[in-house]
Amino acid sequence: MKSIQYSIVDVFAQGKYTGNQLAVFQDAESLSDKDMQQIAKEINFSETTFITSASTKGEYDVRIFTPNEEVPFAGHPTLGTAYVIREELEEKDTEELILHYKAGPTPITYDEQKDVLWMKQSQPTFGQVLDKKHVADVLNLDQTHIDTRFPVQEVSTGLPVILVPLTSLEAAKAINVNKEKYFKLIENREAKAIMVFSPETYHEDHQLNVRDFADYYGVPEDAATGSANGCLAAYLVKYRYFNQHAIDIRVEQGYEIGRRSLLHVKASYDGENFHIKVGGKVEMIARGEWIL
Repeated sequence: MKSIQYSIVDVFAQGKYTGNQLAVFQDAESLSDKDMQQIAKEINFSETTFITSASTKGEYDVRIFTPNEEVPFAGHPTLGTAYVIREELEEKDTEELILHYKAGPTPITYDEQKDVLWMKQSQPTFGQVLDKKHVADVLNLDQTHIDTRFPVQEVSTGLPVILVPLTSLEAAKAINVNKEKYFKLIENREAKAIMVFSPETYHEDHQLNVRDFADYYGVPEDAATGSANGCLAAYLVKYRYFNQHAIDIRVEQGYEIGRRSLLHVKASYDGENFHIKVGGKVEMIARGEWIL
């Protein structure tokens, strides 16, 4: 009988049992693709990560599986995995790690003063602009709930998302995704998730409220999404959402599903290059052995 060590953490947490849960499996190089996919399906978190090798000190190969499939990159799994590596596999004073994914390497840094892990995002790509009325129908919203000053657009920093600017928190609360229309919208489209964002928030210290819907990945609504917030950061500075090409903001997510998450987002755009970092706190919840 073979077993493998794993940890469960809460990522982007505002306290224990908030944020987005993640299971991280260590020394997973002996697992087959089928094993990893089955484990992720049984755990049924939005994503599960597997550390498949440590190439050199501070650099690790990592794979990410949703309950339905492997994905090339995702945000909260990156920070959660980096936290487990720092706590379990490296010295706790490690200031920088590099996680290697199919989408490429992702540097992680640690801010000791704020107890926040930061990940650097890749240069974004901006895709198709979508029809606002069509997307409003998918979300069961009136078209007036979508902010006409900014486009509904596909953006990617590794994992593409459809970004939808809303006029109010009331609009965000009113969303009721029509699954049939949602799956029709994402058919033959790289972006499978829809992230909406509102300038009105539950907490006065936060600058945006966001919700992320990703039923394609087996997650009707995600509690916290680092990759999608990286896409959002690029969008915000490109279109000067806050009237400037630089931001340092706090983004709340998961309030509507009882998993209050907080993401720290920094970004700037000089007209040619983007500099994007997404950060948050991580809480250790449990450790265990998975019997294979």
